Amino acid sequence: MNTQTIEKPACNAARKESYLIPSVNLRETKEAWLLEAELPGVNKSGVEITVEKNELTLTGRRSNGITGFDTVYRESREADYRRVFELDPSIDAARISAKMEQGILKLTLPKSESVKPRKIEIGE
Repeated sequence: MNTQTIEKPACNAARKESYLIPSVNLRETKEAWLLEAELPGVNKSGVEITVEKNELTLTGRRSNGITGFDTVYRESREADYRRVFELDPSIDAARISAKMEQGILKLTLPKSESVKPRKIEIGE
């Protein structure tokens, strides 16, 4: 998994935050693009999806969920996930939908009606 460092100003001082870049699969149907992002350790409440202008941003915040224990050994990183995609103009951003199942975020990016294939009937 790749790591990305993002500079964010915090209280007049520059602070760097490190994010993991989730792996994704992208499929196409006649009606939509289907995007699956792997976000292990993230539950539904830890996912934020935003669309601004022509950018789709996925952010996943991991929660440890275990209290009363001290970490003795850890191989996984504590960083959260973040990935940004440039949306094609053919995507109807107002109709994007999402589901979260077992650490996999599934987004449906519907195609706008103007780019869907259509059959033209021949008149008499």
